[in-house]
This record gives sequence, structure tokens and C-alpha cells, in this order.
Amino acid sequence: MKIKLKIRQKILLYILSASALLYVVAIGYIVVDSRKNLLVESLNNSKLSTKLAASEVKLFFEKDLSLVRTLSNAFTIYNTMPPEKWQKLWVDMYLPVFKANPHIYSLWDSWEFKGYVPGYDKDFGRVAHTVNRSGNEITWNRETRSLTGDPVLYGGMKKNAVEQLWEPYYDNFIFGNMERRLLTTIGSPVMVNGKFVGMVGVDVVLTTLQENIVKIKPFEGSVAFLVSNKSVIAAHANKDYIFMNLADIYKKDFKNERLGERVLKGEEFSYYHTDSLGNKFYVCYSPVQVSNISTPYSLAISTPVKVLTQKADRSLYISIFVGLVGLLLIILVLIFVSDNLTRPIRKITSSLNRLANGEISDDLKIELSTGDEIEEMSRALNISVEGLNNKSLSAISIGKGEYDSEIALLSDKDMLGKSLIDMRDSLKKVFLEEEKRKIDDQKRTWANEGLAKFAEILRQNNNDFQLLCDGVIKNLVKYIDANQGGIFLWNEEEKNDQFFELVSTFAWDRKKYVTKRLEKGEGLVGACALEKETVFITDVPEDYVAITSGLGSANPRCVILVPLKHENTVLGVIEMASFKVIEKYQIEFFEKVAESIASTILAVRINARTKALLEQSQQQAEEMSAQEEEMRQNMEELQATQEEAARKTGEIEGLLTSLNAASYIVEYDLSGTIINVNDAYLHRLGINRQQIIGTHHAGSIEMTDKQKKEYGKFWDDLRGGMSKKVKSKINWDNRIVSFIETYYPVADGDGNIYKVMKLSNELDDFKD
Repeated sequence: MKIKLKIRQKILLYILSASALLYVVAIGYIVVDSRKNLLVESLNNSKLSTKLAASEVKLFFEKDLSLVRTLSNAFTIYNTMPPEKWQKLWVDMYLPVFKANPHIYSLWDSWEFKGYVPGYDKDFGRVAHTVNRSGNEITWNRETRSLTGDPVLYGGMKKNAVEQLWEPYYDNFIFGNMERRLLTTIGSPVMVNGKFVGMVGVDVVLTTLQENIVKIKPFEGSVAFLVSNKSVIAAHANKDYIFMNLADIYKKDFKNERLGERVLKGEEFSYYHTDSLGNKFYVCYSPVQVSNISTPYSLAISTPVKVLTQKADRSLYISIFVGLVGLLLIILVLIFVSDNLTRPIRKITSSLNRLANGEISDDLKIELSTGDEIEEMSRALNISVEGLNNKSLSAISIGKGEYDSEIALLSDKDMLGKSLIDMRDSLKKVFLEEEKRKIDDQKRTWANEGLAKFAEILRQNNNDFQLLCDGVIKNLVKYIDANQGGIFLWNEEEKNDQFFELVSTFAWDRKKYVTKRLEKGEGLVGACALEKETVFITDVPEDYVAITSGLGSANPRCVILVPLKHENTVLGVIEMASFKVIEKYQIEFFEKVAESIASTILAVRINARTKALLEQSQQQAEEMSAQEEEMRQNMEELQATQEEAARKTGEIEGLLTSLNAASYIVEYDLSGTIINVNDAYLHRLGINRQQIIGTHHAGSIEMTDKQKKEYGKFWDDLRGGMSKKVKSKINWDNRIVSFIETYYPVADGDGNIYKVMKLSNELDDFKD
């Protein structure tokens, strides 16, 4: 059996139960989540504290690394100075640096002999400078090392040639009551042209670092310690742990948490540790990454877990108390609200029932002055009643086709009003789109019919160029409903005189152009051809063009120029003027037709040229036939001439061969320099061609005083075309030969003397 309850009872039963349950769940979730967040916050604070402390340790090391890096960078110029000078200079530089940094135990360097000793070719051998503290005194020394080979540690440093941070170690040099010091070394290589030539390093006392780490206590009971890259403890609050390995102190954690491996890699991590008494600690490790050194140290902070959870536990107790107080207040408020809520609801329910039955009248309105949401409900009901009445009247108007009727919205969220507006706008949009579609169909039909019409015009008139142009411009002006137009075609019959020619017009009467000729780039026609784009002008200048009729003339409202293009080549331009502004769809049609016109004009021109070329080819074929007979006769005559020339050439070659064998021949240029000799002449003097070519005529001839005086005239006569016959003595390396020599000037085909040839015969050959 279903139990019926009043609103007040339902509020107290359902809302109170649900509210109490949700409140308890929400408060419980918030408390648990808050405690969890506080715990996470404490753990994150512990990690952050570890990271900050690691940053401070990093600064400690980076300060010294910056020092040695600066020194090593400065020392790269040492090889520009004498060794005794730069070695003293470096020591002088070390002393003030050493005094200003009391935590530095020693400052040292090492220089490879191979880097600065000329001719030294061994890969080992070096000189080292060391500055040490001995009590309150600072001492330094220089010594030679590694003459037989590098030690393992230094050899590794030299091989890697990178900045290094060593593992901690104890000082081996202790005297008297000196306290044993834990040290580490920071080194920086000295590189010259990418090669290792030395190293600068400092030995740092970790006492100051130990004191600073003992002071790190981000939480009560926290303990901080520093671990080297190979898990050696370099600083710890418990001095007994210093220089011990993590594996010896935290054996279980070292294995389970892979401490050695993670510290070696420089990882940031944390874990829970339980000591032998059952106390739980949260341990955070953060790497101390010093610059680019590949062997980072790690800083660890161990904090008791109970210290980290104190804040979260205190928040839990406070949250539970606040939750109980809040639950009691909710119960009291719900009882009060339920009594004040149910009384006016009955009135609103009555009006809503009438409205649900479709009744709309003014007496459905309810006036309440409760000052709360109930009053707003009654006011909303009244507005809804009034709005429904107005919407019913608007719906009737829309049904009659009155799409401009106003519909007032009750608010921005009036979905019914917006739906009526959307319906009105949709019906109006459909009506307008139908009208636009009809207009677009008319334009499309007009364009398709025009394209078909002009295709027929172009097809019928493609045999007569002028008839084609006249028909095109006449029909195009009429179809676009323009007033006048003309076709300009590019005339390239004369190679040196090409221009745009007005080949056809319709109702044309230009004022600006007196002739039918336009140069390339002239006016709008030339510009349209150069741009290869349509030119459309609606602001036409007064003196550009006038449209005339029997009743007078007037300036057009628009002018359009469309290029006649075929495969990006402009054949011409069509220009039209109109009293009416040409529409966009007419321009698009005009451009499409222009493409077809251009193709047809090109085809007509090609056909005309082909016909002319065919006639010219036939005429040339007849001329070539006559020329062929004449050529055959010329070839026969040429063959006879060649045979005669070959016979004479053979005679000349025989003559030259005989002359070359019987005489000594030498050729000179017009300055007297020998440019060629025959083999007989070389053989007689016992020399080779390279020895004599390029020498002067006077260089090997013994001349009398008279011959020397007349020597210039001798060559002037030869250059003037006179032959000479003389007796000469040739002296070449004390080998004297007497000749009878004849000099012949040699001219080219134009009669110009360009060389002199000498024929010589030995004088002894003429003796009996």
C-alpha cells in the first residue's frame, strides 16, 4: 500500500534524510580528502626542502667550479708566452685566490709537456704547481711528474677531458696534532684548439659543508646528510657515519630501494624507512647536479612521519566538530522553511491546473507578497499567462502569411517565443530563397542560351574573318543589352610594327581615339591586354567615350574590357559601353564567350596562314625544281675544278718536298724572330727545335761593320717586299757554317707581307 504524504512531511522526511546523508558523506569526503591533501602537502614540502638544501650545496660546489673554470679558461693563452714567464704568473695569480678562499685546502695545476715544449712528442710527462696551507702559512712548489707514464686517476682525467667532482677522501699529509680533513677535488681541463693541454683543480675541505648540513632541519627531528656519487657519506649529523657507505648503514633500504643505482644516476626520489625501534621516517633524495659534471652528489633529508602528519590529524578533529554543528543547523532550518513554503503553493497549484487544461484568462494571475521565491513563482506565472496570450495572437498572424509581424520575447530564455520567431524567419527565408532561386535559374538559362547562340555564330562564320568579327560584336552588344562595342586584335604581320587594330565596331563613335590603331600598353585596351584581366569601370571619364543616337549623345554609366585569351596568350580585347551597369553574371558570361571567341579567331588565323603557306610552298617547290637543275650543272663544273686543283696541289707538294730536301729553310716573322726551321737546318747545326725557335735573326750571324750599319735597312727592304741574296756565317756554340742565303717576303691573299722565308745552301757545296 502506497503511503501519501503532505509536502511538509515530504520535506522533513526526504529532504532532511537526503540532506543529512549528503552532508555526512560530503563532510566525510572533505575531511578525508583534506587530511590526504595536507599529508601530501607535508610530503611535498619535505621534497621541496630537500631540493632547496641541495641547491645550496650545489652553489657551494659551483662557486669553486666557477673559480677553477675561470682559471682554466684564462690559462688557454699561456702558449703565447715564454714558459718561465707564464709559470710564475700563474703562481702569482693563485696566491690571492687562495687567501680569499679559506675553505680551499690546496690549489693546483698540471701542464702537459707536449702542449708547450717544442719538439716534445710523448703522450705523458708534465709539470705541476701546487699551493698548500700549512698551518697559517701558504706554501707552493713546482715539480715534474709522469715522466714514465700517467697514474691511473690523472690518466682518466686527461682521457675524459671534462670538469670533475671527485669522491670524498681524507688528507694523507698530516703532521703533529693536525686534525684529519675530509676533502674533495674539483677540476677543470685546459683545452687549446680542442686538445687537452692541462688541468686546474682545487682540493676543498668539507668541514664548512658539514656544519651547514647539520643546520638543515626543515621539520622537527629532521636529519640531513650528503652522499657522494658512489654512495659515500660526505656529511652527516652523526659524525660516526661520515666516510661510510650507504650500503653499510642502510643495508635493507640500499637493496630494496636501489639507493646506489639511483644516486649514481642523479635521480630525485623518496621512500619510507623504518628503523630498528619501529619508528617510521620519510626520506627524500635530491641530486646535487654541479654544472655538466656527470658524477652528481645527492642530498638526503630524513623526517619522522608523525611530524609530517600532525597538521593533518589536527585538521581532522576540527572538521568532525564543525560537521556535527552544521548538521544540527540544517535540521532546524528545514523545519522552518517547510512551514512557510507549503501555504502559498496551494494557490499557485490551482492556477497551474487551469493553465494545464488550456485556459488562458486574466483571472489566472495571482498576487502574492511573500518576498521570496514563492512571490517570484506567482509573478512568473502571471508573465507566462500574458506571454501565452500574445503568442497565440502572433501565431494566427504568421498563419496568414504576415512574416513581418513582431513577436515580443519574455526573456532571452523564452524558448516558445524564440521557436515562433524561428518559424516566422524560416518561412520568410524559404519565401525569399524561392524568389532568389527563380532569378538564378533565369540568369543560368540566359547564360546557357547565350553560349549556345554564340557557339553557332562562331561555327557559321569561321571561314570569313571580318564577317566573324562583325557578327560577334553585333550580337554580343545586343545580347548583353549594351549600347556599343568594338573588337581590337593584335596585329603582328610586321615584326617591327605590331599594334592593336580596331577590326570591327557596332554603334561606335569614339571621341578619344581618332584612328583605329593602339600601341602596346596604350590606354585601357593596352592595360587590359598587359594585365590579362577584365577591366570594369563604372566611373567613366567625361571625355572617354560617348554613346550617340539620332537624338544626341551621352556619357555611358559603365565600360567593360575583356581580353581575348587563348592558353594565357592575349589575341585582342573586346570593349563595350552601356547606359546600364552590367551585372556580375553578365560579366562572367562575357568572359566565357571571350574564351570561345579567342579560340575561334586563333583557328581562323591559323587556317588563313596555313592556306598562305601552302600556296607559298607550292610556288617554292617549282622554284626549287628549276634551281636543282642549275645546281646539278654547277656541281659538274665544281668537280672538274676540284680535280684540277688536286693536280696542282700535288705538283706544289712535290716541289716543296724537293726544296726541303735540297735546301736549308728558315722562316722569320717581320721583327726577325725565327718561327720555323726545317729538319735539314737543325741537323746541319746539330741543335733541336726548342733551342732555335724564338731566337732573333742577328743572334747567330757574324756580321761585318758594314753589315751591322745596313742591318736595319736590310729588314726594311724585306718588309717592303724586296728579296735579298747574301753570304752569311752562322756561329752556333762555336760551330761555324757558311751559307749562301736567299730571303723571300711572303704575302697573304690580300697582298700583305706577314713573314720572311730564307732558303740557304752551304757555301762549300759550290766549290769544285
